[in-house]
Amino acid sequence: MRFDAIWFRYARRAGWTLRAVTAAVEPGQTVVVLGPNGAGKSTLLQVAAGVLRPTRGAVRDRPPVVGWVPERFPAAQPFTTLGYLRAMSALRRLPETAADHWIDRLGLTGHLHTPLGDLSKGTAQKVGLAQALLTPPGLLVLDEPWEGLDAASRVLVPQIVAEVTEAGGAVLVSDHRGEIAGLPGAVHWTVRTGEVHPEQQDGPVAADDVIVEVAVRRHEAAEAVVRLRASGHRVLGVRENAAPEEAR
Repeated sequence: MRFDAIWFRYARRAGWTLRAVTAAVEPGQTVVVLGPNGAGKSTLLQVAAGVLRPTRGAVRDRPPVVGWVPERFPAAQPFTTLGYLRAMSALRRLPETAADHWIDRLGLTGHLHTPLGDLSKGTAQKVGLAQALLTPPGLLVLDEPWEGLDAASRVLVPQIVAEVTEAGGAVLVSDHRGEIAGLPGAVHWTVRTGEVHPEQQDGPVAADDVIVEVAVRRHEAAEAVVRLRASGHRVLGVRENAAPEEAR
């Protein structure tokens, strides 16, 4: 899927939220979208999913099956969990049992008859994830998919991403929680003032670059990497701190 010179704004006289975005997501690839709040990450993902239409430019070669999980699941709907997933299955001409695998895997069995509006944020997020996976997606778009999930559920997201890409699908995911450490091999895009800047994965350090080594606590490492990349810095590597030699 390709973004071909995409421009987007929410009103005719509003400022541009996305500016001249030209980038591609390849089959089997995971792209993590980073950037500060208000930079245009969610807008970019909605354009990718087809929820928003570009003001200028075009999205080309979008796969016919797109799984879309917004940051906030639209829970104000007159369904129970089971009723919603069955309705989504019917829209896709799937059998009623199409969601059973994801109901079990995402731990939704105890919430099948709960109205969507009464679900916790994390449980609603899992319902949104289940509906996006009813049909194997050629493109899976996840906007902050870890929001509200408990620790046990968060580990499922990297597993699901890996399964989609191993099947030849592409994944586009935004993240500000520092969870991207669980997505090995991902390509990183940084969105700043509506422009997309793919991270330079390889290549020598430029002559005018300065390398700054930073030590952080182990549990803060992933979040530190996210913040550095979101600020436009290259992260050349992450290593464990060697234990100091014992005094002789």
